[in-house]
Amino acid sequence: MKVILCQDIEKLGKVGETVEVSDGYARNFLIARKLAVSVQSASAKEIRHHMEIIQRREAKRKAELESVAKQINTITIEFKMRAGDEERLFGSVTNTMIAEELQKINFNIDRKQILLEEPIKTLGIFSVPVKLGSGVIAEVKVWVSQLTDDNNMENSNN
Repeated sequence: MKVILCQDIEKLGKVGETVEVSDGYARNFLIARKLAVSVQSASAKEIRHHMEIIQRREAKRKAELESVAKQINTITIEFKMRAGDEERLFGSVTNTMIAEELQKINFNIDRKQILLEEPIKTLGIFSVPVKLGSGVIAEVKVWVSQLTDDNNMENSNN
């Protein structure tokens, strides 16, 4: 069945593209969730109308995501970790840990949106990309610093 996509769908296509998918996938998933409209059921006028609505919605969504990206670009998240020789961490900083820290400061980011190729295993400052959607990618700075014995003493005294 041919459908016109109402949203970008990873591994399928972008907004406004006409794609061929199986009938069941189209009816039960794409059309049911308003992610696409059927080419057969819509006249040319309806399709243009749907496309205008979709494009306006996408433009608004992209503007909102760009605003969030500007905020995320100014954030630095700090992790205090134990490290051994050559500044190698005992453990690592993962995308899940970064997502949790972002959620603590009211950014609803899923761990899958954090494009960390592999966990951070050394001390330093890292720029980590965050995929927000609609082609908008922000970068959060992650600062991994040494957990000192002074910090351990403060925690054990409390």
